[in-house]
Amino acid sequence: MSTDLNGVKACSSLDVVLAFSLLLGLWLPHCLTQTTPSNTATSKLKVRLSGYPRKHNEGRIELFYKGEWGTICDDDFTIANAHVLCHHLGFVSATGWTHSAKYGKGQGKIWLDNVQCHGGEKSIEFCKSRGWGNSDCTHDEDAGVVCKDERIPGFVDSNVIDAQVDENKVEEVRLRPVVGVAKKKLPITEGVVEVKYKDGWAQICDVGWTAKNTRVVCGMLGFPHERKKNNFHLHSVACTGTEVHLAACPLEFNKPNATSSCAGGMPAVISCMPGPLFMQNSGLKKKLKISSNVRLKGGAKVGEGRVEVLKDNVWGTVCDDRWNLLSASVVCRELGFGSAKEALTGARMGQGMGPIYMNEVKCLGQERSIWDCPVKNITSENCQHSEDAAVRCNVPYMGLETSIRITGGRTRYEGRVEVLTSDPNGTQSWGLICGENWSTKEAMVACRQLGLGYANQGLQETWYWDSSNVTDMVMSGVKCMGNEMALSQCQYHKTVSCQRAAAKFAAGVICSETASDLVLNASLVEQTVYIEDRPLHMLYCAAEEDCLSKSAAKANWPYGHRRLLRFSSQIHNIGRADFKPKAGRHSWVWHACHGHYHSMDIFTHYDLLNANGTKVAEGHKASFCLEDTDCQEGISKRYECANFGDQGITVGCWDLYRHDIDCQWIDITDIKPGNYIMQVVINPNYEVAESDFTNNAMKCNCKYDGHRIWFHNCHIGDALSEEAERRFEKYPGQLNNKIS
Repeated sequence: MSTDLNGVKACSSLDVVLAFSLLLGLWLPHCLTQTTPSNTATSKLKVRLSGYPRKHNEGRIELFYKGEWGTICDDDFTIANAHVLCHHLGFVSATGWTHSAKYGKGQGKIWLDNVQCHGGEKSIEFCKSRGWGNSDCTHDEDAGVVCKDERIPGFVDSNVIDAQVDENKVEEVRLRPVVGVAKKKLPITEGVVEVKYKDGWAQICDVGWTAKNTRVVCGMLGFPHERKKNNFHLHSVACTGTEVHLAACPLEFNKPNATSSCAGGMPAVISCMPGPLFMQNSGLKKKLKISSNVRLKGGAKVGEGRVEVLKDNVWGTVCDDRWNLLSASVVCRELGFGSAKEALTGARMGQGMGPIYMNEVKCLGQERSIWDCPVKNITSENCQHSEDAAVRCNVPYMGLETSIRITGGRTRYEGRVEVLTSDPNGTQSWGLICGENWSTKEAMVACRQLGLGYANQGLQETWYWDSSNVTDMVMSGVKCMGNEMALSQCQYHKTVSCQRAAAKFAAGVICSETASDLVLNASLVEQTVYIEDRPLHMLYCAAEEDCLSKSAAKANWPYGHRRLLRFSSQIHNIGRADFKPKAGRHSWVWHACHGHYHSMDIFTHYDLLNANGTKVAEGHKASFCLEDTDCQEGISKRYECANFGDQGITVGCWDLYRHDIDCQWIDITDIKPGNYIMQVVINPNYEVAESDFTNNAMKCNCKYDGHRIWFHNCHIGDALSEEAERRFEKYPGQLNNKIS
């Protein structure tokens, strides 16, 4: 759009022009910025945590007042003050506070001094103090807080390290295609750069536009690189290329006697290079390679997750000390996304289980990989997995959420799935998905496509959500891997085929912003394995629960024995939501023989495979008792099976199935000596939603000599590189084995 500001010369005596106005190619007189009243008593006070070692729940306290950030002096500071501030930040309470600039000295104003809160105030501004800006302190006395790492339910995450961009500058940027055909294709990779201005959009003058500026805009729009095709003369906007937002770039002021807003220039036009995930329609000859030794795990949306790096064929995590947007942007770009939108600390995308490889990452922003950035060697005292770093990257707008919707639910997170279809005439209408074989995996993709997080459940009947007049089945046989960005990327029938075609049998979803993530402790399996020859007269209950191999039915009961491969299973919940059985306790099944309830019939599969992957023996574990056996420091147990209590595994806790309990084994009575692969799969039928199913399996090399058994190379399914996993599969039981 064009914008005419010729009628605003009343303040021409002021020759300072906002940097913002140059960016727009529009010359706004300075007086226009004074229209907002200076009294901000009615505005909501902003609070943030800053400094080092700043974490998502601790840091130097800074307040945004009268247009600038400032600090609080530690004089008379109390835990009650900290409670008020932590509550403002979305945490349930404070566990402590700090004095004498423990998190480093702030800059600018010291806004408050001698603050005295009771602890129940809604904001620090309602506590007694010397008044705004009235202080006799220096920044050596800046106060900090340590908040309890527990969020107020429903409170939006504020634990991000954000760009902290001047609010008067650019917020939104878009590309307007200049070629008609390009408007119909998503993502839009080239066009005129436009920025949000007042109620519309304005263009940027291309005088002085550089490839570095283009790199910044492309990064904001979700693209890792700019295309080298535009040449401009340096003059005004002066990005270094490492900024995560155009508003963070240095800008020159317009000459006060300038007669034109963009003398000798045109609107800035840029072209961006999309990452591999977003190149379907681009027809590019050169395809970008994405990193094979960096990945994101545990994120609900495309382009977000816990940062994991590969070293010596084993995946590990990055510690969040000094984690910032520059380092996060390097990770995002090398994975084929744009610059980082947020750098997250405190394992906000769940905890990893492997080694912690990097600490105090200090990228400059131009590096091709996080491996090129300076890092500090890690020690166990420095970091735990509760400090795993994560990112949210800018991703291109693909419009995927416009082709499906969910209706009829009590909240926007649940409902019947309806798909937008077009007939040969181009008329668009909504249709249903056949509920047959619709599972958690398909629901995960639908929730991701809608930007609603994970799937708690995939529903095959939705008669109770029949709220629209949509009745036709337009999609059937949907089968997803679970990592697709949209249902259209999954397999499905070319011609609709649905046994139960009535609308009440349409597919539905219940989505959630968080999910559990179960992982087996692989090293404990390796340490606890042994063989037991158990008499048949002690195995009646186990036989009743189908925990023995088929040949046991032909045995001479109660005489003889079965040979059992036994081990302990310690199952950790490293996700962001508690793991709870799909079935409520009203439908749990009582097993009289063992005297307990099963909340899930199949909680874990145990399999012994031969060299070509054929199953030669199997076992399974029903969830007779899902509970918190133990937890990380500072986390309380929530689930206990005694007295028909609630079953589940709390985030940060684990459930231990000891080697000496019934059915915690594989019956190997009929197995010949040899080399095998032992495989354990948790939640094998995907009955309960998890943020990551790739780490549900654990494998070990196994050698059995007829008398004893050895496990080695035990690892969870996604812990090794693809190359190491291939070697493991190719030579089962042969590596590092001292048995002749």
